[in-house]
Amino acid sequence: MTPIYQTSTYVQPALGKHQGFEYARTRNPTRDALERNVAALEGATHGFAYASGLAATEAILKLLSAGDQVICGENVYGGTHRLMTHVLERLGLEFRFVDTRDLANIEGAITGATKMIFVETPTNPMMHLTDLAAAATLARSREVLLVVDNTFATPVFQRPIDLGAELVVHSTTKYLNGHSDMVGGVVLTSRDDLAEQLAFIQNAAGAVPGPLDCWLTLRGTKTLPLRMGQHDRSGRRIAQWLTEHAAVERVYYPGLPDHPQHELARRQMSGFGGMISFELGSLERARSVVEGTRLFALAESLGGVESLIGHPATMTHASVPRAMREAMGLTDGLVRISVGIEDTEDLIEDLDRALAR
Repeated sequence: MTPIYQTSTYVQPALGKHQGFEYARTRNPTRDALERNVAALEGATHGFAYASGLAATEAILKLLSAGDQVICGENVYGGTHRLMTHVLERLGLEFRFVDTRDLANIEGAITGATKMIFVETPTNPMMHLTDLAAAATLARSREVLLVVDNTFATPVFQRPIDLGAELVVHSTTKYLNGHSDMVGGVVLTSRDDLAEQLAFIQNAAGAVPGPLDCWLTLRGTKTLPLRMGQHDRSGRRIAQWLTEHAAVERVYYPGLPDHPQHELARRQMSGFGGMISFELGSLERARSVVEGTRLFALAESLGGVESLIGHPATMTHASVPRAMREAMGLTDGLVRISVGIEDTEDLIEDLDRALAR
């Protein structure tokens, strides 16, 4: 295993000379190893680790200047929406939220001030997809950056840089780490000019992870393909089972043949993962189910070896205005589950017991 270089500063052999490391905010050997590791997984040439997924997203947005516009998918993580609208808009950035399932919505929103297109695919929690190859072609034609949050799919199931994205971001807290014992983020790119700017921002702003968190994520990536395989197998099985349950009104999962973007998912993803959302029709029913499971733990986050269940409207997306949530189908009756790696039939039995309530 890569050592944990639990150090903040480094001895220099002479004035003005060092051995590649001066101060741990700038570089740390354990962090270097993580950045190279995830860059290789994504097919990128540069990686930059941060203290959280939101810190990684903020670093990307700091590539821009006051007056620049970002076109963002309307169904992004609630924390991303909050960062954009409550923090960065006050500093002069402009954000336009559109349904990126239809490329015409992105194209119609582009103005002379547009510098970036930011998408999640699949989205959290509605499981909407963006055609990455088409979006990359559009972005290049308009000379804007395409940024993809690849947290849900991971590089095991989706490789945005291969499809034309300039920047990829992950919350490493989720699947890359996979054990719910750290918080972090990472940004990947193959463009040297963007890498140079990100390295400066990473050092200047200082939102870097500690070496132990980097080490924990490195440990997680060693089992990433094995874990994702189990998440995917159980996810497909549970999603299909939910579609057949009388208490469930609708299931959102790109691996289902009746998902409106199933063919796109098959084209740009090699697996569908373990994130599933389903509609129960009311807050009362949703509360009964999320409070009624035993194996699925009621908690924030996702992507760990343990199964989690949550209520997006009051948890992950509570900061998104109600009207915007409801317009995209994120109702008070929506439940989101992160399927872990436990026995699939045990998880189905747990959900069946909760739904019977």
